[in-house]
Amino acid sequence: MKKPILVLNGDQVGFNPGETVYEVAERSGVDIPTLCYDSRLDPFGGCRMCIVEVEGSSNPVASCTTKAIPGMRVKTAGGRLDMHRRVLLEMVVSENRELDVDPLSGYASQELKLLADRYDARSGRFNGKQSGQSFEDDPNPFIKRDYDNCISCYRCVRVCAEQEGDYAITVVNRGFETKISTEFEGLLNDSACTFCGQCIQTCPTGALADLKALANREIPGETKKTRTICTYCGVGCSIDVLSRGEKVIGVLPAMDGPANNGALCVKGQFAYDFVGHRDRLKTPLIKNGSGQLEPASWEDALNCAAEGLSKVVQEHGRHSLYAIASGRAPNEVAYVMQKFVRAGLGTNY
Repeated sequence: MKKPILVLNGDQVGFNPGETVYEVAERSGVDIPTLCYDSRLDPFGGCRMCIVEVEGSSNPVASCTTKAIPGMRVKTAGGRLDMHRRVLLEMVVSENRELDVDPLSGYASQELKLLADRYDARSGRFNGKQSGQSFEDDPNPFIKRDYDNCISCYRCVRVCAEQEGDYAITVVNRGFETKISTEFEGLLNDSACTFCGQCIQTCPTGALADLKALANREIPGETKKTRTICTYCGVGCSIDVLSRGEKVIGVLPAMDGPANNGALCVKGQFAYDFVGHRDRLKTPLIKNGSGQLEPASWEDALNCAAEGLSKVVQEHGRHSLYAIASGRAPNEVAYVMQKFVRAGLGTNY
């Protein structure tokens, strides 16, 4: 079936029925700036940064909430659109304490800063009263609540509700008194928060930030990002491990992870200290003749294990052994475990 067509910046583009103008543009490689948009969330249309001009419409429309229509002619940049975005950014920036937050704050923490620089919105001409009230007294070890940098995009509230299903935070008050709060303006520890960290990673200003990662910001060196899989359970969430030298300094969820789509639990997000813990084994250990553990090569360790298992089977029979698989192991490891027990040891236990 032939796709319907719209005209995007002079080019004909096919689209799927039900797509928004923003989705069509994104798929076509046309950049439209946003602040309140997160592809995992329902379109909100609050920041008005994604406005586009549609032929026949008297005013620009929010591309994230406007459905594509056959024959629609859309312009995404230039002229009054750029002027509108610049003024919007100048007003948003004027209410914040700072723009230049540390990138370790979170996955999206640089979005406002990059847009302000892109549209030259650091003029300061709207400086004056500021909104937001930071919650510096919250003793939780994971999430920094620096609401002086909040722009009320509500991405944190929405991801907590729509993705995590916790509804731990919400929006209270109006105007300059608007702020993000838990129930009864209490501590996160006393709320429904599960410390999954999704609010941190979607925040475009660093108002919600990763306290554990920021504690490592003084460690010298270039930050390296390594894609891997979280080891805490069998789901297989994709993560990007941040490191400097030999030290892990933070974890980012992979927004394109097929199993997690940018989501993590509290363990996957924050429990990485074991990687560099002083008690972690760095080499196999084998008991010597006096019963003391001593370092060994992998070959020697595997041979020792094989000999020990074979000896038990010979002396006590195959049903004297059984295996326990870890709940942290993925399906592939569980398969290898049962295959080893059945084919190698000759038991189904």
